[in-house]
Amino acid sequence: MESQKKSSQPANKTSASEEHEEEQCCADTSCENNEKQEPSSPKQGDFSDPVYKEIAMENGAINRMNRDELCAKCAELKLDTRGVKDVLKKRLKSYYKRQKLMHSAAANGNSAVYFDYICVVDYEATCEENNPPDYLHEIIEFPMVLIDTHTLEIKVVDEAETFHQVLKRAVSWLQEKELGTKYTYTFLTDGSWDMGKFLHTQCKLSCIRFPPFARKWINIRKSYGNFYKVPRTQTKLICMLENLGMQYDGRPHCGLDDSHNIARIAIHMLKDGCQLRVNECLHSGEPRSVPISAPIEGAPAPQNPKKRN
Repeated sequence: MESQKKSSQPANKTSASEEHEEEQCCADTSCENNEKQEPSSPKQGDFSDPVYKEIAMENGAINRMNRDELCAKCAELKLDTRGVKDVLKKRLKSYYKRQKLMHSAAANGNSAVYFDYICVVDYEATCEENNPPDYLHEIIEFPMVLIDTHTLEIKVVDEAETFHQVLKRAVSWLQEKELGTKYTYTFLTDGSWDMGKFLHTQCKLSCIRFPPFARKWINIRKSYGNFYKVPRTQTKLICMLENLGMQYDGRPHCGLDDSHNIARIAIHMLKDGCQLRVNECLHSGEPRSVPISAPIEGAPAPQNPKKRN
């Protein structure tokens, strides 16, 4: 067996009884299959405020810069100078926007991030050559990388026991960090398959109910594409790293190394001003998009896995 990576193929259909049970996975009935762009801020202020005219003027000046000028301006402001031209433009625009809104009533109390912690997961699962549509993938690596969104520090846990034991230890680890009680948090994945396919399938195989805390997550591919305005072809892990001026660190297709590199991308996006928000959920056993109009909610406090009836 070898590890299976993500693809855009949807999750398998569930039986009628399972589908009824999984309908409660996401209570947000506004979930839809779309990829709307993120808002520039969680609460849009009064756009007649002069600060927005100043921001628009700065954006226009940035759009007229060539790459050397963008790099020079980033260096002058002590910002990261790595990345392709579009990334540098976004970095500068986000910097000036944050600075101007920070000193304006138009900021309307906005915070820089939505969650105290972001938990990055990138499962590795069994597969066969030319997997049939009904192939049941079993999780063989269960790594988790926790990002402190305020300090941008990374904490790591890597588990490799039976799934039920691993899930219980992962829950204990999250509880020790007081996530969902003292601190807000959510999950982040590289695509839809980790939660919508691998975890969902493994829970059925292990006769465990799908954990409520994993029902919504951030799909970083969508967030990256919307924030930097790039096509889907530019949202694969290696492409995202290269466009941000970084190289892959570690062994490709190792769950822990993949998770660590995904976390590096997320941290880079936070530094560039991206307010990472939940954009997918599990609904009726399949991944669905969460519209930007949905309320911002962190994951519930993690609980030990429960057996299916």
